[in-house]
Amino acid sequence: MKPSLLGMTLPELEQAAVDCSLKPFVGRQLADWMYSKRVGSWDGMRNISNAAKQALSEKYELGTAAPVGMAESSDGTRKYLFEPGIEAVMIPDAERKTLCVSSQVGCKMGCRFCMTGRQGWHGNLSAAAILNQFLSIEGASDLTNAVFMGMGEPLDNYREVSRAIDVLTSGWGFGWSPKRITLSTVGVIPELRKYLDESKCHLAVSLHNPIPGERLQFMPVQKAWPLEDVVDLVRKYDFSGQRRVSFEYTMFAGWNDDKAHADALVRLLRGLECRVNLIRFHKIPDFPYDSSPEAVMEAFRERLNSNGIVCTIRSSRGEDILAACGLLAGQCGRRNTGKTDE
Repeated sequence: MKPSLLGMTLPELEQAAVDCSLKPFVGRQLADWMYSKRVGSWDGMRNISNAAKQALSEKYELGTAAPVGMAESSDGTRKYLFEPGIEAVMIPDAERKTLCVSSQVGCKMGCRFCMTGRQGWHGNLSAAAILNQFLSIEGASDLTNAVFMGMGEPLDNYREVSRAIDVLTSGWGFGWSPKRITLSTVGVIPELRKYLDESKCHLAVSLHNPIPGERLQFMPVQKAWPLEDVVDLVRKYDFSGQRRVSFEYTMFAGWNDDKAHADALVRLLRGLECRVNLIRFHKIPDFPYDSSPEAVMEAFRERLNSNGIVCTIRSSRGEDILAACGLLAGQCGRRNTGKTDE
């Protein structure tokens, strides 16, 4: 298989041109066509000579690939399926169009309440496969934000994720502001430190329970990288300016939704400039808990707000097409129907 030009940095594209006996400026032209103009075919690159395109195509492929399936929710959310079993979700909200990006096929983290984690891990995505999710969906040019909250743990594939973010935020690439990008992690501490040092993008930490022993029941990562250590690391960085940190908290009835858990969360996060996002749990097979009732979620939110922790309840989007949090499983179908898109 030929290496992909998609995902290469500007210096790498320039070197690819030189390796094809072309001038380095051809690499800059490639970056402009692929990233700025979002052209996914050789024919569309009008200021590159046919001879140059022929030389490049003999050694490289562009790396774009169309989705093989799409499902649309009643709320307008769209889920796209790419080979091999990669899902990306586009969430429209007034003027915003947010792409929920996948970074792995499956996941190693094994969170019991997550359908992606139940798959196990089947491979890391290359920077090309990550960026292809931004380029090959309908209306890709209208995207305003991205969240690395799809399939996989982004920091378990940090090399390729960081390369993709570099392309997204560089002037020679997509030219996005880092403020448009959020990366979500369960807390892979070594790579989290690198991310916080190297990136100005936002951070979201999957917390879900502030009591260590209880968190370990559902999140094996608690043993390797305890939540307390993750929060201690986050406290060393400045989130009082443009970069933000949030903590994701899925609500399970009778497990993590009472006053004791709210108070433990306040103690854990007190003094940290952050936000807590409460998430409704979306029921999955063979899992004993349901989502907390709306009134319980509202009381939990108010207890945190009254204690100085900014807390909101996140709207659930795309549940009917298995696109909501924790439901991505490499199937572009709908809940309870068995229907898939051809």
